[in-house]
Amino acid sequence: MRLQNRRVLGVTVSALGAALVLAGCGAGQITQTDTQQPAVNGTYAQVKTLVLRNAAVQYPGQGVAYSAGQAAALTLTIVNQGAQDDQLVSVTSEGSNGPAKISGATDIVAGHSLVIGPDDAVESTNEQAPPTPSSPASTAPGGTSGAPASSASPGDGGAAANELGKGTVVLQGLKQPLWSGMTINVTFTFRNAGPITVEMPVAAPAHVEP
Repeated sequence: MRLQNRRVLGVTVSALGAALVLAGCGAGQITQTDTQQPAVNGTYAQVKTLVLRNAAVQYPGQGVAYSAGQAAALTLTIVNQGAQDDQLVSVTSEGSNGPAKISGATDIVAGHSLVIGPDDAVESTNEQAPPTPSSPASTAPGGTSGAPASSASPGDGGAAANELGKGTVVLQGLKQPLWSGMTINVTFTFRNAGPITVEMPVAAPAHVEP
C-alpha cells in the first residue's frame, strides 16, 4: 500500500513540474521572433538624429550586374528625427573612384524626410514611407520654421505626408563588378550629424521574369 502511494505521489509531482515548465515557456520569456527584424532589401543606420532607412544600391538598369567602371545609383530615405535642419554634404566610397554625384534636394528638414533615388527606387528596395509625425515640424534655430509637409494625395493614407525632398546620389566609376546580394561600404557626411559609413547591399530586381 505504501509503495502504491509513493508511485502515485511521484507521478503527481512529475506532472506538476511539467506544467510549471510549460507555464514558464509561455510567460515572460523572450522568443526568437521578438528580436527578428522585418525582411527588407536594404540597410538601416542612424547617426545622431538622422535615420537612414532601406539604404541600397539600385538594381542595374541594364543587365544583372554592374561592371567595373560603371556608375551606380543609391536608394534610401533619410529621416530627420531632430529639431534642427541638416544637409547631405558628400557621399564617398572606397569601392568607387572619387566622390559620388549628388543632384536634386540635399536638405533634411527637421521632422521630415529626404528620399534619395530614381522614381522606381521605392519598389526596387521594398522601401516603406516613414510614419507621419503627429505634431508639426519643430522651429529650427534662428526662428525660421521648416517648410510645410507636402500634401498627401487622396487614397495614399498620408504615407508620404512628411516627405519633403527628393534627390539622387550616384557612385562614380566602380572599382569592381557588383551584382545583387553583394555589398559596398558608402560614407555619408552630413553638415550637423557628421559622417556615417553604411554597408549597402545591391538591391534585388523589382520584377522577377517568369
